[in-house]
Amino acid sequence: MFKRKGFFLLSFLLLLVLGARSLPADAQGGVLTARIKDLARLEEDRANQLTGFGLVVGLNGTGDNQGYAVEMVQNFLAHHGYVPSDPRINIRVRNAAAVALSATLPPYRRSGDTIEVTVSSLGDAKSLQGGVLLQSPLAGADGKIYAVAQGPVVVSGVTATGRSNRQTANQPTVALVQAIVEREVSVEREEIDVLRWVLFDPDFSTASMMAQAINSYWGEEIAHPENKADVRVEIPEAYRHNPVEFIAAIETIPITRDQAAKVVVNPRAGTIVFDENVRIAPVAVTRGNITVNISPRPADSQPQEAQTVSEEEGPLVALSAGTTLEEMVRALNAVGATPQEIINIIIAIDQAGALYGALEIR
Repeated sequence: MFKRKGFFLLSFLLLLVLGARSLPADAQGGVLTARIKDLARLEEDRANQLTGFGLVVGLNGTGDNQGYAVEMVQNFLAHHGYVPSDPRINIRVRNAAAVALSATLPPYRRSGDTIEVTVSSLGDAKSLQGGVLLQSPLAGADGKIYAVAQGPVVVSGVTATGRSNRQTANQPTVALVQAIVEREVSVEREEIDVLRWVLFDPDFSTASMMAQAINSYWGEEIAHPENKADVRVEIPEAYRHNPVEFIAAIETIPITRDQAAKVVVNPRAGTIVFDENVRIAPVAVTRGNITVNISPRPADSQPQEAQTVSEEEGPLVALSAGTTLEEMVRALNAVGATPQEIINIIIAIDQAGALYGALEIR
């Protein structure tokens, strides 16, 4: 019983995920409103990806057995003026590991700021635990160096070895390290007197309502939706020498967000995310010993409460057409359906063309 209640509570809480950027519903109309800054960003406010390669040293025999690490150690020693007296010396570097570096440089980061870098093993290292990354540059797609990483790596995964078995939690060959920003990415607009806002979730209705809200707030036609993702906003003459104040005012304007019906399921984790707009057409689905029957109803009638009947062949969930996905999940949870069974039923309903909403499987 606790398991069923827990799953329904989880499903109900996950119902809020798709509208996570939204503010509380309006007290009168029940319509979700949100600030523009929660739904869109300025076109020039974009992050940049950085990559690089490096060498992690100081490992306790868990480094690379062969491969890139040997050459990288030789290059590192040569760079610092060390030349082995006998070139035939065979270097073994089980205390070092070659790694790939990846990071995201957010906009407006200045020289001297720090960013987080992901460190991933390239060779056959067993673990990066306790290692130290030597100074490694991080470059952008243009080949220029924007940050430099160095220091102790932090590993969340561990490997424990017992007398008769060996267990690994998370991933010990992936770690984190800090990098210092060395080069700033300039943020420039193509047009000085125009701003372009980009919606996080492109939608024609939301773009139109956003433009209407800006024009209504400012009292003039300065905003124009260009497509389902972009809204063009002209900066008034009085603010062209101080666009920051104008942008700050635009960001706080509340707008109504139109949300498409959507269901997101994750069969591996057993989670379901959906919103109240998802409904189900007449359909009958049998999965295992559970049967779901969505029956037609007259156009002027209201949806009926779900009915659950336990039969010899298995439980039967009967609902009327147009019922919400939330009602179906509640009914299936009441008859003891597992998260995996509910996910399979939702997928089957979508394959039958009876799910009024977009299904996304992750």
